[in-house]
Amino acid sequence: MDRCSWVSDDPLYQEYHDYEWGKPVYDDQKLYEMFLLETFQAGLSWITILHKREAFKEAFDDFDVFKVAYYDEKKVNELMNNSRIIRNSRKIKAAIKNAQIFIEIQKEFGSFSNYLWSYTNHKIIYLEDEELATTSPLSDKISKDLKKRGMSFVGSITIYSYLEAIGIYNHHQRNCFLHP
Repeated sequence: MDRCSWVSDDPLYQEYHDYEWGKPVYDDQKLYEMFLLETFQAGLSWITILHKREAFKEAFDDFDVFKVAYYDEKKVNELMNNSRIIRNSRKIKAAIKNAQIFIEIQKEFGSFSNYLWSYTNHKIIYLEDEELATTSPLSDKISKDLKKRGMSFVGSITIYSYLEAIGIYNHHQRNCFLHP
């Protein structure tokens, strides 16, 4: 079975690609999970994050944005001592602040999903494989807005990857069995 060229032989990577990556997500819980993981991925490989995903789920209270938003210094220290996750104090502190802003966006737009999908009039954008970019005008725009709201680790490259992961961008390569 042909897959996108970035997928390795790792079964976890193949499962992620086949059943999750590029599938439209509208559920705020799942959107937050992927958002948190993408922000921790900045500067690292995605497979590293996938292998630590269950540890992140446990450490970050099942990706409960309302719990993460109220983490205190004791919880930050607990996370910094958790060898199963990425122990970067800036990313951990950003995760807390980003969760607070995520909730503010939910209040403003009714859901984080409404916020994100409003950028495309709730339509999926199909990209062709010759468009192998790492940023786009859309990721630039969303990144700029999130930064203006006070979020961190939300550069255009991270947001572009996030948009692919949650299916706003469908970017399966032509040879991939999931290409539309």
